[in-house]
Amino acid sequence: MPTAPARPSRARRVWGETWRVLVALLAGLTVMVLVAWEVDTGQREMTDGQWALDFVVGLVGLALLPLRRRAPLTIALVLSAAATVSSLVVGAETIAVISLATTRRWWKVAVVGVVFVAAGRVHSSLHPYVTPESYDRWIEIVGGAVMYALFVWIGAYIGLRREHLASLQERAETAEREQVSRVAQARTAERTRIAREMHDVLAHRISLVAMHAGALAYRTDLPPEKVAETAGVVRDNAHAALAELREVLGVLRDPLAGDAPPEPPQPSLADLADLFAEARANGADVRVDGPVDDLAERTGGLGEAVSRHAYRIVQEGLTNARKHAPWAPVSVSVTGAPGEGLAIVVRNPVRSVGPMPEAPAPPPSGLGLVGLTERVELVGGRLTYGTTADPASRDGRAAAFVLEAWLPWAA
Repeated sequence: MPTAPARPSRARRVWGETWRVLVALLAGLTVMVLVAWEVDTGQREMTDGQWALDFVVGLVGLALLPLRRRAPLTIALVLSAAATVSSLVVGAETIAVISLATTRRWWKVAVVGVVFVAAGRVHSSLHPYVTPESYDRWIEIVGGAVMYALFVWIGAYIGLRREHLASLQERAETAEREQVSRVAQARTAERTRIAREMHDVLAHRISLVAMHAGALAYRTDLPPEKVAETAGVVRDNAHAALAELREVLGVLRDPLAGDAPPEPPQPSLADLADLFAEARANGADVRVDGPVDDLAERTGGLGEAVSRHAYRIVQEGLTNARKHAPWAPVSVSVTGAPGEGLAIVVRNPVRSVGPMPEAPAPPPSGLGLVGLTERVELVGGRLTYGTTADPASRDGRAAAFVLEAWLPWAA
């Protein structure tokens, strides 16, 4: 959740107002000194009461200056009107006008501009020159308007700059939030990928270990040599599972580590023959429709990712068949052509009559078919699975579990 920008500290806010009041006081004293010089040289006439009023109104204007942020129009109007009797308030009036212009509410700026120019003319009337013919009132009005336009331009520039900086800050915060979101998504995707690879790799090996270990537990009538052979199969597959687990966990290592070995290539359709041979060596009855020795050549134009996903689909089909129907043959079909797509079918009978085997099946993880669905959808394919009537049976009533996948194969 984005956090609101931090407000300036109290000390910083106090100092920000203090230095502005000091600048306004310095500017007002400068104008007051110029007026006093004109009076001293005999160019103007001012009474002691006018001097006192000038000083008091100037101090009140300086006290009102910090309120300009709360009521910019009102403070600007009051200080502009106060300039009719006070030269000390000119500095506060200028800062109030610039502050109002930062909002760029032009009708408010125009209203204050009228009062600003009129106040200068009234001040000259209340404090006239000794020789009125020495100046032109129209020049004074035009000069006041030009000076006011300069203050408005400065204020508008400051307002635009503030908005630009706020926009840059907002963009930076948005970019930071998007970067955090992308990192979180990348982590989630990487965790999902690692979990999928670990399941695909380990489920195949662990199912073999569980099947043969179950046979040792429930078949007490096996001869010693058969027990030793089965135990050897369990040992070999346990070692293979550990080795493959280390390979998968290798992707979690720091790539900058000098002792990190290169990640081995993932299996593809070219490795299906080895997969079938391994399954048969472990007692599975795998029946393949068509030759698989030249499968790598026939699917040479297939993308690497699609070929890798196809291998995982067949591997998961064999693993599920070994878990839930270790007594049944498994038929595998891999067909397709460029432009038509790659079709994969893994079928095994499901026991519908008779007692279930004594040895319990390994507990299902519930992630294998979900992971396959994600794999297939990533490359734009389709995946269906479920129990259907087995067309190989004579009465058409025997059930079979069928896993079907279609993967795109560009022409």
